[in-house]
Amino acid sequence: MKHEHRHRAISRRSILTTLAATAGAVALLPRCKSLAQSATRLVDTHHHYYPREIIEAWQGYMSRKSEGRLQPNVANWAPAASLEEMDKSGVATSILSLASIPGVWFGLDTEGMRRMSRLCNEFAAKMVQDHPGRYGLFASLPMPDVDGALAEIGYAVDSLKADGINLSTSFGDRWPGDPTYKPVFEELNRRKAVVFFHPYAPNCCGSLNSGVPPGILEFPYDSGRAITSLLLSGSLARLRDICWLLSHGGGVMPMVAGRVAFFAGTRKDIAEIAPSGILAELQRLYYDTANAAWPISMAGLLKMVPPSQIVFGTDFPYVPTATQAEALEKNGLSSDALAAIQRDNAIRLIPRLSA
Repeated sequence: MKHEHRHRAISRRSILTTLAATAGAVALLPRCKSLAQSATRLVDTHHHYYPREIIEAWQGYMSRKSEGRLQPNVANWAPAASLEEMDKSGVATSILSLASIPGVWFGLDTEGMRRMSRLCNEFAAKMVQDHPGRYGLFASLPMPDVDGALAEIGYAVDSLKADGINLSTSFGDRWPGDPTYKPVFEELNRRKAVVFFHPYAPNCCGSLNSGVPPGILEFPYDSGRAITSLLLSGSLARLRDICWLLSHGGGVMPMVAGRVAFFAGTRKDIAEIAPSGILAELQRLYYDTANAAWPISMAGLLKMVPPSQIVFGTDFPYVPTATQAEALEKNGLSSDALAAIQRDNAIRLIPRLSA
């Protein structure tokens, strides 16, 4: 059966050329165990990879739609380039994930998506195996195929030993709090999984602003949509054993957190969806610094959550690791807070990295 949602391939080249430099109270920590801080090398929780098969499928999809060529650092991606970037930038370990653009969907039917997801996860798992200590894996799922996603969770976690699951912030025009996806998130909750969200431009909104690439505005907006979908559906309150990790500093959420808290606070079911209040729910989440390490962006994020909820991320190969690492160091953080973001909080999320 053909995939029921319209997806469109989105060029990441436009994101690179339009990046702009945009710096805590105590919050409730998730169930993940704490870890003593250690002043060692970086852990990058937002590091993309591309098997040759997905590069070819993506380029073929773009060519059919007359959308040009993939940018060279994606088209020519190889494990050696990833390791070289890590070595020169002081990254001890990177967690591999697919950029959800367009995830494992390139006009494929359900079975095609399942095959592509399996291929990608096995490819990344081999990188983890071939380079001990250098990589982890956030496994992809063939969403919005719920049955396929449930099967892949079992294989990725039990057989491939994935460190977590990588999902898009939206699937067509549905967001993660939609009841359709309840079985997937209940299974992830049962497994006490780390769930990493990468933004995508939904069908509704990718071309709203003529001349403005989706990566500039729609990606951060869609991160905000995903968070509010999980919040207002009661998913955050119900699924207490998932460790949620949002890309790019949570997108627009630091800016709109107070607004969401004010308006949602009047709901009759507020005690059910946010037992300790809206802001407490937002402060339970983790957020990475990919394209959000700039002092203006970090100022908003650090007002919303303490440093304990922030992990280092780069968005490699789209953004150089050094660019993100240097921006993070310009935020005036204490040495302890900086070390926590650079490494220690990621190890709390994924304890095996401490080995």
